[in-house]
This record gives sequence, C-alpha cells and structure tokens, in this order.
Amino acid sequence: MTRLSGLRRPVLGAQTAAEAVTGPVVVVPMTAVDRRRVRRRLRAPDGVELLLALPTGTVLTPGSVLEVRGGVSYVVAAAPEDVAVVTPRTLAEAAALGHAVGNLHRDLVPDSAAFLALWDAPLELLLTRLGVPFTREERPFHGRPSWEHES
Repeated sequence: MTRLSGLRRPVLGAQTAAEAVTGPVVVVPMTAVDRRRVRRRLRAPDGVELLLALPTGTVLTPGSVLEVRGGVSYVVAAAPEDVAVVTPRTLAEAAALGHAVGNLHRDLVPDSAAFLALWDAPLELLLTRLGVPFTREERPFHGRPSWEHES
C-alpha cells in the first residue's frame, strides 16, 4: 500500500482572506466545478503553480486561502460562468421556479433582485416552459455544479 500522508496538508480555507492575509493577495478565480476538485495542479494568475492535495469532500469557497507562499496569499474567488439570470415577477412565480429548478437538482442562488443558476439546455427549456423572464450572462456563481446535490 502506498502512503500519501506527505501529500496532505491542512487547508487554510477555514479562514477567510481577512483573517489569514498579511501581505499581497493573488486572487485565484475558480468555477463551481474547480472549487470541488481536490487533487490537481493549479496555475495562479501570477504564474505560480499551486499543488492541491486536499481531503476528499473539501469544498473551497470564495475567500478561502489556498496557500501563503513567500508572504503572498493565494485566495479563491468565484470565476465568471455561463449562468441564467432569472427574475421572477411574483412570489408565486419564484416559488414555482424554486420547485422546478430543485427538481432538476440544481442550485438557485440569490443575487440582488434575481436568481442565478448554471446555464444548460435543459434549464433553458424549463425556464422557457415556465415563462419566467431570464437572460444568459457571464457572472460569478457561488452555488454547486449542476451534477452535484446534497444527500
């Protein structure tokens, strides 16, 4: 059996950027899917390669500190993604929207006066069928990927 204990290191993600950052900050944009990939090589915007070997099930959230290297803190940010920006007109329409999107096992994230959901063809078809006003935009998304739902 191969021991991988040397690869794992504690995640600073439990701390927010404000608590752990003392020097310069490099923001590392990550999509909803990227924030769940626990073992990989990641190239930060400043060119530094970060090696992630996080415990299975780790979910990085925007504001999590990935690493502090040479006084520079590498902090996770939500990257812009292809989302449906949905603006229900009434409370009943919002309730129907939440129910229908939930049945697809998708996250519906509040964003000011709208809701965001990761865009794909089935979601577009659902929103069109419901008659709820929506647009397709590139925005940071703070929810889970469409294939993941809580058990």
